[in-house]
Amino acid sequence: MPDIIEFNKISNVYSTDAVRVVKTIRNHNVGLFQQLRGVSVVNGNITDLSPKVKSYIEEKIDLCHPEKIHICDGTDTENNHLIQLMQQQGTIVPLPKYKNCWLARTNPADTARVESKTFICTEDRSETIPTPLDGVKGTLGNWISPIKMQEAIKDRFSGCMRNRTMYVVPFSMGPIHSPLSKIGIELTDSPYVVASMRIMTRMGQAVLQKLQETDEFVKCLHSVGNPVSGFVEMPSWPCDPDRTIILHKPDNNEIVSYGSGYGGNSLLGKKCFALRIGSTIAKREGWLAEHMLILGITNPKGEKRYIAAAFPSACGKTNLAMMTPSLPGFKVECVGDDIAWMRFDKNGQLRAINPENGFFGVAPGTSSKSNPIAMQTIFKNTLFTNVASTSDGGVFWEGMEDELAPGVSITDWRGQKWNKDSKTPAAHPNSRFCTPASQCPIIDPQWEAPEGVPISAILFGGRRPKGVPLVYEARNWRHGVMVGAAMRSEATAAAEHQGKVIMHDPFAMRPFFGYNFGHYLQHWLSMEKRSENLPKIFHVNWFRKNAQGKFLWPGFGENSRVLDWILRRLDNENCAQETPIGYVPSKNGINLEGFQENVDLTELFDVSKEFWLEEVEAIEKYFKQQVGKDLPVEIDEQLKELRKRIEAM
Repeated sequence: MPDIIEFNKISNVYSTDAVRVVKTIRNHNVGLFQQLRGVSVVNGNITDLSPKVKSYIEEKIDLCHPEKIHICDGTDTENNHLIQLMQQQGTIVPLPKYKNCWLARTNPADTARVESKTFICTEDRSETIPTPLDGVKGTLGNWISPIKMQEAIKDRFSGCMRNRTMYVVPFSMGPIHSPLSKIGIELTDSPYVVASMRIMTRMGQAVLQKLQETDEFVKCLHSVGNPVSGFVEMPSWPCDPDRTIILHKPDNNEIVSYGSGYGGNSLLGKKCFALRIGSTIAKREGWLAEHMLILGITNPKGEKRYIAAAFPSACGKTNLAMMTPSLPGFKVECVGDDIAWMRFDKNGQLRAINPENGFFGVAPGTSSKSNPIAMQTIFKNTLFTNVASTSDGGVFWEGMEDELAPGVSITDWRGQKWNKDSKTPAAHPNSRFCTPASQCPIIDPQWEAPEGVPISAILFGGRRPKGVPLVYEARNWRHGVMVGAAMRSEATAAAEHQGKVIMHDPFAMRPFFGYNFGHYLQHWLSMEKRSENLPKIFHVNWFRKNAQGKFLWPGFGENSRVLDWILRRLDNENCAQETPIGYVPSKNGINLEGFQENVDLTELFDVSKEFWLEEVEAIEKYFKQQVGKDLPVEIDEQLKELRKRIEAM
């Protein structure tokens, strides 16, 4: 008896094309073959799909008109098929120096996240972004109306998958059976996305089985795009950069991405789901979805604690998550390097999971000196993108100069011969490695614990060359939330060629807020009512410089000394002194056992009245211009109290 699937509606497009709906499914040994409006299912079993998933796929078939449907199972057989397909298409090339590693080179127009083309869709603009001061450009997100969103989708997606396969990617953010996890279905026409999502998420048949129980999922639609002209500049990497758009609709947990095949634009489980949609779900359900690493640290007594930390890009996030401590007797283990989902358990303990299954790390600057653990992780089962290649079948990027064998030549990320005298970088500055987290030699034994790991401290930090101490402790939870809201970090304004500037990046979440930042702050403040056992909050800055422009602190493994001080503060050890901005280490408060560097600790922890008055003024101006009436009263009060303490110095 054949299975029968009813499809109750035919789109106007298919009515005019007079496409017959074929309802009979033939079940073969090699898999299930089905005709859905003339679309053949070439992999998977349609009966494995819940009614809600079937309905979603049906709707998007009507919109995108794919030639085939491939329901992903996440197996090695499937992945090998996709790898072979991408080789045939020229999307990837093998890297024979390593085990099961591949290199993709993208279209040069498609190499990074596109913040200016990323939107949140709500009925009311104020639900998405605060209203900035008159005459000020808002920088805390982009809003789009539901009508404009639908127009954008219709304009771009209508027929965009003709002659292509639509891959149905069932994935779980977090361990499949964790109560803290969420499920998504990504529909994409990119085998590169499927292979990457297999690394970055728990993907495949087990997720479909879980969906039979819950039937709740985040809808993720992606296409590399089909330019209006029909001309594809680079067939091995199709994209439509002129019309690229990334849309999020929190009300129905929907993500739509068009025109880019790269990174966070196309791997929709990452920033789009885990942070933008994730933060809106977290607000509704009473938890936190944050741009934070999670690490476990064990002291010489065998006492272990877990720390979450939020840093903007280029501030040592992955290096901290995979630190090799220089302080004797300490051990660091990695739970995650980018995202944390955190909620209080019934005992009031904040617990966190890493919702990802892999690392999608920036390659340039990663080396055996800066991050030896990462270098031990990434040279098997990895998909590299936009790095340089070497004549011995390996990869190269800036930072790997000492690891290059004599006589080996380099081909840059654009496919051109490269040497040290070339005026362009060998690897794109945003080139990446996509690698399974399970390969990390210091992956924490509890990294997939369904209940999550207990968080004892939260760190905020940025790249601040002046004025900000190596570490300070917030006075209380409200003060700590203000510290996170006031985060600033040195960045390069490359497009305007302005050099180094200090940018506001609250909670390291500025590009990733899923809703109004003022409401986000109120949500953080509300955590005070959820537990009497709140984590302590700290701010760190590894990047302070002296008058000669030299770093005052060596960083890397020596940062374990800062973590040691934080652990002792969690035990209320008397190793701190009060300052107007918070508690800094007292004299001899930092453990310098075996320390070989000559560091001016007085300058490293100095709190300058002049600097901090300017800092408060900059923060006040930012809040007034960007957040306005949406700024919670508690944050305004904390900032006023900070100003009073500094003025009284």
